[in-house]
Amino acid sequence: MDHLSKEQSLHQTVKEQLITDIQSKKYPVHAQLPTEAELCKTFDVSRTTIRNALQQLVNEGYIERVQGKGTFVRQQRIKQTLTSTEGSYVEQLKLQGKHPEVKVVDLTVIPTDERLSLALEIAEGEPLNKLERIRYADNQPLQYETAYLPWRLTTGLRKESCEGSLYSVLRDELELPIAKTEEHLHITRADQTVAGYLGIAEGDPCIQIETYAYLDDGTKIEYSIACFHGDKVSFTVERHYGQTSEPGSP
Repeated sequence: MDHLSKEQSLHQTVKEQLITDIQSKKYPVHAQLPTEAELCKTFDVSRTTIRNALQQLVNEGYIERVQGKGTFVRQQRIKQTLTSTEGSYVEQLKLQGKHPEVKVVDLTVIPTDERLSLALEIAEGEPLNKLERIRYADNQPLQYETAYLPWRLTTGLRKESCEGSLYSVLRDELELPIAKTEEHLHITRADQTVAGYLGIAEGDPCIQIETYAYLDDGTKIEYSIACFHGDKVSFTVERHYGQTSEPGSP
């Protein structure tokens, strides 16, 4: 094994052991890691090896380095894949060892205003179902979501049914299967309502996703705005290419 390969192997070993120590709570959230010098002695490796391992842990969100204070374990972000389909919230959280939960804040009927008329392509004043929900991971609020659905198509929507997959309810109870969604991701700041539900300060950064859901005939059945806790969530976007696609092309 050449010098470069050996160095890569050593810092990978250190990194994996530190991840194990973090996940086993040897180093719990917010705990300070040993100094670089102490880690060198523990693993019997060079400082370069330790620095490379720690930098990878920073890049992957396991730790953070605070100038003049040391290296600390970060609260792990919940990872979600935007290209996954319905049921992915529950499935992805369970795969990460988290307990998922959805709570309905309110389900009310409201008139369509100008903004929602444009979003759903329906007439102003037409009634809408307004559904507000909070998603949790291990009893910690992760996402606050407001969904709007044309009332004439979703008169049978029930509050208790929405404490799970809304798209499953639309498909199984209302016979309105979703054919596709469009999702637009933004960085925004929490208003008073979002801050209250997510347990953060007003003005804190959030990840916001606007979703348009369509039926097979092109009818817009849902417009929603979801705000995610900026410190607890990260997203992965998958791109799949056919054999004729050129790597790197959009």
